[in-house]
Amino acid sequence: QVQLVESGGGLVQPGGSLRLSCAASGFLFSRNHMGWYRQTPGKQRELVATITNAGNTNYADSVKGRFTISRDNAKNTVYLQMNSLKPEDTAVYYCNARQVPIWGREYGYWGQGTQVTVSS
Repeated sequence: QVQLVESGGGLVQPGGSLRLSCAASGFLFSRNHMGWYRQTPGKQRELVATITNAGNTNYADSVKGRFTISRDNAKNTVYLQMNSLKPEDTAVYYCNARQVPIWGREYGYWGQGTQVTVSS
């Protein structure tokens, strides 16, 4: 079965760092494009960062220069390194996998999410 499991979330102070991981199984990870989304209560899911199967990356303007997405195909894992965290980064972060890099649509495989809270 296809499975995506996020981990690494937690409580961190503003300006701190956190590294999220998403472990994938049940599909050919290396051929899929990966993305991180986040969602806060009452708001639409927001695309945070993407990485294609070729390793090309893109970021939302709100996180450029602070977040880095990467992947390790040998470990079937995608990461999101988050630095200089701000309270507005607080959200549930979701991992997504898809075979077509069209990020404006809600499809593909999803994890259950991991909570990130930035607060002093």
